[in-house]
Formats: sequence, structure tokens, C-alpha cells
Amino acid sequence: MAVALATAAVMGGSAGLVAGALAGAAAYRWLPRPAGAVERRAALEEERLLRQLPLAAELLAACLGSSSAPGRAAAAVAAGIDPPMRDRLGAAAAQLSLGAPPELCWERLGADSPALAPLARCLVRTSLSGAPPAAALSGLAQAQRAAAARAAHARVRRVLATAPLGVLPPGRVRLATAPLGLCFLPAFVLIGVVPVVMGLASLYAHRI
Repeated sequence: MAVALATAAVMGGSAGLVAGALAGAAAYRWLPRPAGAVERRAALEEERLLRQLPLAAELLAACLGSSSAPGRAAAAVAAGIDPPMRDRLGAAAAQLSLGAPPELCWERLGADSPALAPLARCLVRTSLSGAPPAAALSGLAQAQRAAAARAAHARVRRVLATAPLGVLPPGRVRLATAPLGLCFLPAFVLIGVVPVVMGLASLYAHRI
């Protein structure tokens, strides 16, 4: 909207309205839009679930490895872990206590959560095959911790890549200058796109 208004104000007249509408549509299509409150809360919950996943997998491995029933294992882990994992496992434990099939409850656990999908697949697979779940869950916990470590290293590398240009390796200068490109994008629209649109609008007006 700001790009459209600025373009219309700079050009003025009917041609400015046309150019502003086109510039606004282009900005809406290509510029990133801020996430809403619901999306931010959902993303934060997924991030917390991902951090809690290794511990939850290890606790479930310990409970199920000691021959606990799936419902009791889920309830015990839910009682010893913080939200939001507590709420997810508590809901699964309630369904299991009512007699729902374990594989169905585990499948629902990861149905709407990408962070919990690996845990759900592991539990469903062991429930259907009858294999002991402790080894699979312990392996999942180790894999998730390794993935978290790799992600942390990647974030550190990105922070280093956005350091001042004087201390950057040549190959990382492009990544460091990317924010500057986003800052100058509105200017590019006004200087590079608007004149072209203005010329096309004028040509179309002359033809009419």
C-alpha cells in the first residue's frame, strides 16, 4: 500500500493512479509480508516442541522399555515435561486410556505438528510391528540432537557471514549485502519500474 501511494503521489494524475496500482500489486506479490499473531504463536510452539523432542523421546524410551503400557508411558512423560509437549502427550495419554488404538493416537500426535512428525512415525512403526520401541526412540533422540547442533552451527555461520565487509571472505560479501538490496527495493521500483509503467500508460492514452 505504501509503495502504491508513493508511486501515485510522485507521478500524479490518472497515469499515477495506474502506475501506483501496478506498483502496489508488484509489491504485494514480491515483498515479504509480516506474519500475524496466530502464525507467530504457532511458529514459536513448533520451535519449542522441536527443542523438547529429544528429551521426550528418551523419556518415552525409558517408560516403554520398562514394559509400561503406552497410555501410562505417555501420561508419565507428560507429567515430567514442560508445555507445549506436556499438552500434546497428555492428550495422547487421555485417548489411550479410553481404549483408542496406540497407532491411531500416535498418528494424531504428529498430524498437525511437523516437529512431532518424526516421533509419531517412530511410535506408529513400532506399534504396528511389535518391535521394542526403546532403541528406535533413543536413536531418534540422538538424531534430533545432532540435527539441532548442525542448525546451531549454520546459524553461527550466517551470523559470521553478515559481519562487517572488511572481515568477510570474498564469497560471503553477497550474503552480507542482501539486506541493502531489500532496503533499496522501493527506490528501484520508483526509479526503474515506475518510468516504464508511466511510458506504457502514456502510450496507451495516446492510442485511445
